[in-house]
Amino acid sequence: MAASSQYGTLSKPANGNRSGAPESSDEEQPLLSQAFSKSGWRKKMMVNVHRDWADIVLLSCYVITGLLDSAAISTWGSFVSMQTGNTVYIGLGLAAPKESNRWIKSGTSLISFCIGSFFFSRFHRYFSPTRRWVLCASFQAQMALIVAAAAILTWGPKSANEREEISWNVLVPIALIAFQSCGQAVTSRALKYNALTSVVLTSLYCDLFSDAELFAFDNVERNRRIGAPSLLLFGAIMGGLLAHSTIGTAGVLWIAAGLKLLVVISWFLWPSAEE
Repeated sequence: MAASSQYGTLSKPANGNRSGAPESSDEEQPLLSQAFSKSGWRKKMMVNVHRDWADIVLLSCYVITGLLDSAAISTWGSFVSMQTGNTVYIGLGLAAPKESNRWIKSGTSLISFCIGSFFFSRFHRYFSPTRRWVLCASFQAQMALIVAAAAILTWGPKSANEREEISWNVLVPIALIAFQSCGQAVTSRALKYNALTSVVLTSLYCDLFSDAELFAFDNVERNRRIGAPSLLLFGAIMGGLLAHSTIGTAGVLWIAAGLKLLVVISWFLWPSAEE
């Protein structure tokens, strides 16, 4: 933590001020306030966030995953978050490459997800995984990538058949969304909620129903395992309905970007580990 600067040094006594006491200056007060304000802002952003109850924020990310994946499947026929399905689609495409172009989109999504994991993980690791500004910056970047994809769908060229067409205005949005989706998983690792990646459900189902205390009254882990797929299912239903409505997939992306902004605000307001 940087040491605070010294302010308000005594000046030489001026005429009419024989005591040598410092003269008050209204002009200096705003400068002092700004200096202390900047110092307080820096201190707030440089602390680590408190891990307690942070799983609530991670669980909310399942809604975003459901929105994005259901809209992507409805529009392009490939996942942008859950890469298990994309791996199967790639295998089917390699077995019969002339039957469908889906495997190319799935491959684009998978490669982008892997590259995003490489960069997001190193960003968190280099600057401290749970530092407030790191979490805020991570989700701001995720939001910006979704906004870029939404802008392409909103104002870019329209495809006659987005499910079969392979063009830049199809592949680029898929790549952008897949690249950012791994950021949520990396955050779950940083906060040591390893199960709440928001991109995997199979292991959650297994852990849920193999839990020895499945029917216990007080079981936080069980509650998380129930909440995660339930929230993703809710997001998937909403994403599918909205994608087929007048707002379309572009509208779903704008909504997802807005939800990412709420996550950024949550991390900004979250209690610090020092409190």
